[in-house]
Order: sequence, then structure tokens, then C-alpha cells
Amino acid sequence: MNEPSQQPQISESSQAQQGRVTRMLLQWLMRSARVAAVETLSPHFQLIELQGEALRGVAWTAGQKIQVAMGAGLSARTYTPMSWDAGKGRTRLLAFSHGDGPGSRWASGLRDGDTCQFFGPRRSLELAGLVAPVVLFGDETSFGLAASLRQTLRASDTLHMFEATDVAESRQVLDAVSLGEARLIARSADDAHLATVEAELLRLAANGAQFVLIGKASSIQRISRALKAASVASSRIKAKAYWAPGKSGLD
Repeated sequence: MNEPSQQPQISESSQAQQGRVTRMLLQWLMRSARVAAVETLSPHFQLIELQGEALRGVAWTAGQKIQVAMGAGLSARTYTPMSWDAGKGRTRLLAFSHGDGPGSRWASGLRDGDTCQFFGPRRSLELAGLVAPVVLFGDETSFGLAASLRQTLRASDTLHMFEATDVAESRQVLDAVSLGEARLIARSADDAHLATVEAELLRLAANGAQFVLIGKASSIQRISRALKAASVASSRIKAKAYWAPGKSGLD
């Protein structure tokens, strides 16, 4: 590896050219939106409503994602819309801020009237064809998708179960987005709480449930293995890892 002093230098004119190219790509590839409303639901959750002409007439289905640009470059963070009104050109996001990354700083710093640019909506997790009963297991990063799924299926047809670091805060947020009936299980440092999740999901599997597993990669892998070991067909399991400790860009 070269030492920093040996790295090739980029001229100011080259940097300016790269900046112009980046701005052109953003204009061509991204949609522009205005923050119509932002509501802080708790210290770590913001409910965000975006509005704009570029959001009108857009075909969106529950489970699709958007990728919001962070800063002046092509870096982006992924969010799953809770809803999309193609007639009015509006979409709602539930942002979970944890740590001090670009996504957390963006969400916590938003104000009404701010503008943003994003890719999408694009395919992320295919939820079409789900047949009740449906069991969704996830975590704080999954609340938005769970809310969108609720609009697709009747509440009585879906059971939501989430692992959470702060159960009280998560309950407050779930109540605010009409998911107050969800079951919350407190995380333990050694993931011992997942044994409780496994036991409950295996019981539900015996009743013919379909499963949507989203959130932390290691939790999804463990639960998926347990279901398959119990002879639950892969066609009954839809899984998507949103994050893993120390990694970014899983979705």
C-alpha cells in the first residue's frame, strides 16, 4: 500500500469536472422531492413525508425501496416507503437513526421545506402473492415495511414480531404508525432472545403461516435455518437482510 504522500494528486480542475459530472448524473437518474413534513416520534425515529411532481404517477408496491442521496456525491441510504400517493405525489418514510452515520445525520437534521434527491422506487423484497396467515419478523429497521404491508393485508391476517434494543421506545413508535398490536422482544447481548422467537415461529409454521424475515442479517439467517430444519418450504419464506454490524450497503 502506498503511503499518503505518494498518492496521485487530483487537480482542482479535475475535481470540478468530476463534480459537474456527478451533478449531471443526479439530475438524470434521480427524482427530486421536498420535505412536506417531518415528525420526531422518538429520539431515534422520524416520520418523513416527501412531496413533488416527480413522485406523481409513480408505480409503487409494498416492499420496494428508494435510495436517498447523502451529500454532494453518489452516496445514498436505503429506505422502504410506508405508503405512496401517486395522485398527489407524496410518499412517507419512517427513518431509524442509530449511530452517527450519514443516514442518521440526514434524518435527524431534516426540516420542513428541505429538498432531497433519490433513486427509485426499485425492487427490494417481493411481497406479491402472500397468502394469510403471514408472520413478519424484523427489528427497528423493519417498521416501515411492516406498516406498508399492513395496508396490503388485513391486520387480522398478519402477526408482527420485532427484536428491539429499546422496547419502550419501539412501542411508542409502533403505536404511532398503527402497529400497536406487534409483539416486541428485547435483544440480549448473546442473542439468547432468538430462542423465544424460534419457538414462536415454529409453532406458527405448523399452522401453515408464510414468513417475511427482514432486518439484521445474523438474526434472519438463524430463524431461516430453524424454519427450514422444521421442513418449512422455501416458497413460504421471504427474507431480506437490511444490515449487519460493521457493514453497509446490504440493501
